[in-house]
Amino acid sequence: MAHRFPLDIVTPFGNVFSEPVEHLRVPGVDGTLGILAGHTPLLTTLKVGLVEVRQFGETRTLAVSGGFIEVMPYQTTILAEAAEFAEDIDVLRASAAKQRAEERLRRHEANLDEARALAALARAMNRIRIAEHLHRELLVRKAPVKPLREDAKEQLP
Repeated sequence: MAHRFPLDIVTPFGNVFSEPVEHLRVPGVDGTLGILAGHTPLLTTLKVGLVEVRQFGETRTLAVSGGFIEVMPYQTTILAEAAEFAEDIDVLRASAAKQRAEERLRRHEANLDEARALAALARAMNRIRIAEHLHRELLVRKAPVKPLREDAKEQLP
């Protein structure tokens, strides 16, 4: 059995996740970080990206919109601007946000806060990418296994 450690994922709107996990992968500003039980303590900034939480042999993905991660000997905490499990992402809403951000950037008005518009675009694209990743994963799991050769059918249970 894999060693587990407590993980809390918190946003300004509340607690998103609070359970023991076996493995955690986060998008640090200097690259992707993998966290296991007993990891060296650290505090770093997270960028917009994908968080993977492995629990009981299953991996779940979340979209995060930046924040911080604190790894301590007996507790790991992610403080995120926003965090949403892939299965909870409203793709239509994310697509609408992407279109709004692209339109703002296209108009390029004098009072445009370009950094804010680019950040909104990155968040929307991240949410869409993660939802599509989950959708593809589910399709692969449901796909029937096909033999490599026609004569291999008899070998399959």
